[in-house]
Amino acid sequence: MGARPTRRQRLEPRPPTSIESCFDELTDPRVERTRAHRLSDLMTIAVCAVMCGANDGVAVETFGHAKKEVWLRTFLPLPGGIPSHDTFGRVFARLDPTELQRGFFAWIQTVVGKLPPQVVAVDGKTLRRSADRSRGQAALHLVSAWATASGLVLGQEATDAKSNEITAIPSSAPPSVAVRRSPSLHRRALLDCELAHTPPTNSAPG
Repeated sequence: MGARPTRRQRLEPRPPTSIESCFDELTDPRVERTRAHRLSDLMTIAVCAVMCGANDGVAVETFGHAKKEVWLRTFLPLPGGIPSHDTFGRVFARLDPTELQRGFFAWIQTVVGKLPPQVVAVDGKTLRRSADRSRGQAALHLVSAWATASGLVLGQEATDAKSNEITAIPSSAPPSVAVRRSPSLHRRALLDCELAHTPPTNSAPG
């Protein structure tokens, strides 16, 4: 007679990762009975994969399978295994962008800590091939805030094609950044931002 199959071991609780802690208020858009994967697992795998160069759902799934046993299982329970690229796409398409941005800013502050005062370069770009004429969709224009000394993108904001880049700064920068305007240089607005952990006042000084 063959050996009796062993019962599946119960997953031991693990301490939450920094990503889990910072995204714990992120609303899960899925119906509870259809959740084969934990939202925190999807978020952790996606963030780690993007940091390693993944730029779409297929690459994120490939990263997950490559790192599943050697790394991811050391700190994630993964009760449903690695989600498919379709699962990543469906879930991320339905996440609340504001909640996602807030959680990401919180995680960046946890990892990087308090940043010193430095110049933040603000620049607007139009994404290639983002327009869809058949649907009447114009090209996507993004304004990015870049912390020059720390080498970090502090935030991005979609704007109208003819809008002023300066007006997008308060919403594209994280809440902990106090913005002070300074003259533009070579068509790129340079903002001297005090990167502090205290929220700025409602009206930025001129």
